[in-house]
Amino acid sequence: MASSVSVRRASIPNSHHHHRSVSSPSSPLRARGLTAGSIPYHPPLLLRLLLFFFASGFVLGLTLFSSPYKHQPQPDPEPVIPSDDRLDQSAMKQFNHAPEHKLIIVVTPTYNRAAQAYFLHRLAQTLRLVPPPLLWIVVEMGSKTSTETASILRRSGVMYRHISCKHTSREIKDRGVHQRNKALDLIEYHRIEGIVYFADDDNIYSLELFDHLRDIRGFGTWPVAMLTHDKSKAIMEGPVCKDGQVLGWHTNEKSKRLRRFHVDMSGFAFNSTMLWDPDKRVHLAWNTIRQLDTVKEGFQETTFIQQLVEDETEMEAVPSDCAKILNWHLHLDYRDEVYPKDWHLSDNLHPIVPLEQ
Repeated sequence: MASSVSVRRASIPNSHHHHRSVSSPSSPLRARGLTAGSIPYHPPLLLRLLLFFFASGFVLGLTLFSSPYKHQPQPDPEPVIPSDDRLDQSAMKQFNHAPEHKLIIVVTPTYNRAAQAYFLHRLAQTLRLVPPPLLWIVVEMGSKTSTETASILRRSGVMYRHISCKHTSREIKDRGVHQRNKALDLIEYHRIEGIVYFADDDNIYSLELFDHLRDIRGFGTWPVAMLTHDKSKAIMEGPVCKDGQVLGWHTNEKSKRLRRFHVDMSGFAFNSTMLWDPDKRVHLAWNTIRQLDTVKEGFQETTFIQQLVEDETEMEAVPSDCAKILNWHLHLDYRDEVYPKDWHLSDNLHPIVPLEQ
């Protein structure tokens, strides 16, 4: 019983003291006009830090998303089209390290014949010596590209694109017309900016020619030395120039004197932007620029050039006096001979003159 009283006595003063501390007139809260319900709440330090970081991140995010540079498109690192075909990696590195030079786009139609491997190897060795950037577009005739040509291109050391040209027409006057147009389709579709040059694989080209190609702003032309079709003599065809201007034309073939421009297919080059930019060509700005298979043989060059320029005042002489022969057109043809499969002989040759034992 005594323990019960002692417990009660110990609890009464505590309860009474708590009541006085809240309701006493002398309480500092009452003196300031505050009540228990109006006491300001101070969150813990950790919660305040979390609120601070959340607010800072929100403000920073709004700043980034509202940046005026957010919606500006970034330029492509290189004007090379994505492709399923392989591009030589060493040539890609050279291309990426030479942005100050114009891209040269070499278009080469090719087809299966006895000396095709030799011609492609020779042209590849020339192009490999040209300072980058250079893109070699090789177009084969047929429904698909050949493994033999693909093998040569992979080992060429030149950045390339290997495509095929399948034409539905059974009668084709000039396969090269359709192959070059296929390359032009590719260049225009992907907006590949550079100097386009049609280089057949059986011709011979000097390295100096490719140096001059990068000086062309719009359309450039130069004379070409060539063998006649019967291989009986060498002739020259192309512009007569002075101080960078085309003054006239020189040709040895009487049958072609009716042409407007006397230029060989390997005797001119042009800026690829002329294909899609109407400001680069005042006349025929609406027209799609392609080679024509409907014209007479030997007139493909002049009908194509007439789509690019109106007259000689829009041409650039390469070089300025056109006094150098920079390439040869040999007119070599092997239509009746095809290459051996995989460039290998099916059987070993038998010695005609055996060694004496």
